[in-house]
Amino acid sequence: MLIASDKFKGSLTAAEVATAVSAGLRRGRPDVVVDAIPVADGGDGTLAAAESAGYALVPVTVTGPTGAPVPTAYARRDDVAVVELADAAGLSRLPGAPDPLGASSLGAGQVMAAAIDAGCRRVVLGIGGSASTDGGAGLLRGLGARLLTASGSPVPDGGAGLEQVARLELDELHRRVDGVEITVACDVDNPLTGPRGAAAVYGPQKGADPDQVDRLDAALGHWADIVAEATGSDLRDHPGAGAAGGVGFAALALLGAELRSGIELVLELVDFASGLEGAALVVTGEGALDEQTLHGKAPAGVAAAAARAGIPVVAVCGVNRLDHDRLQEAGIGAAYALTDIEPDRQRCLTDGAALLAQIAERIAADHLIKEEA
Repeated sequence: MLIASDKFKGSLTAAEVATAVSAGLRRGRPDVVVDAIPVADGGDGTLAAAESAGYALVPVTVTGPTGAPVPTAYARRDDVAVVELADAAGLSRLPGAPDPLGASSLGAGQVMAAAIDAGCRRVVLGIGGSASTDGGAGLLRGLGARLLTASGSPVPDGGAGLEQVARLELDELHRRVDGVEITVACDVDNPLTGPRGAAAVYGPQKGADPDQVDRLDAALGHWADIVAEATGSDLRDHPGAGAAGGVGFAALALLGAELRSGIELVLELVDFASGLEGAALVVTGEGALDEQTLHGKAPAGVAAAAARAGIPVVAVCGVNRLDHDRLQEAGIGAAYALTDIEPDRQRCLTDGAALLAQIAERIAADHLIKEEA
């Protein structure tokens, strides 16, 4: 059988989930053969999934979302690099309180630049978990673009800085990305601006109050005007342009990137199809199974891929908010939650691995037949 779970956020990494489930399955059925492929949906955990699949981590130090140095890495196999925005410029990299107006995606661009300069010709960028609403301007700066004010001085970092952009210098950016295939793992279809845009929908999650949301939305609109003037094309309303505070827009408009489903892209990178071969059951999961799970999260993607191969799927989670019918629609035959056996949510966080192993014993009893071994 195959374990292909995402992390339990705030509790267990995807690899730790796999270890706990594997231990429980073997307690229930000592003869069972268990393989594991940790997965992610393009946000935090993407680097770990790539490393588990055999990619080598290449350390690099970059500028974090508020300017402090951040140790991060990209994952490399041959000439393919996997970059995780969350690890370089994500919410987890904020040194303290959020900085909705000043936080930048610069570090993610610097990681991409390091990978490209080292010879990578395909870059896969996972953009979940961004700390900024800067329209991807920082990402572009990290790759060599210059954003200048009317007086010719560099534009300040962050979404508020976009108000001052008067012109772009893109020669260094174009030189660096020439011939490089860039694919972005993106699971939202929001435009850059407006009531469904990056500032309105995601700004409050990054600390923006209503006045700051309005200011950021206006700044993003101005940014889109400048980019449209420079490129001859206006992509502010393209589905996914509002992803990661507008990083999706920058990648589409100035990097010629393709936006793809995060989990589908990760499953391709880790060769999930090969891992399914010979599996009689797949165990997937994440911290909470809810309506978001059904819209591009890892368990739904794993279940869809397993269904195409005719393999049944069960899920493990911290808490399950989906009824039986919704699980069935997603291709998940049954869900096993930590809260089923431990109502204390704090203990579910602190003792998650032990509880998960107990649940896996139940899965072994419910789903594994003697002949599987």
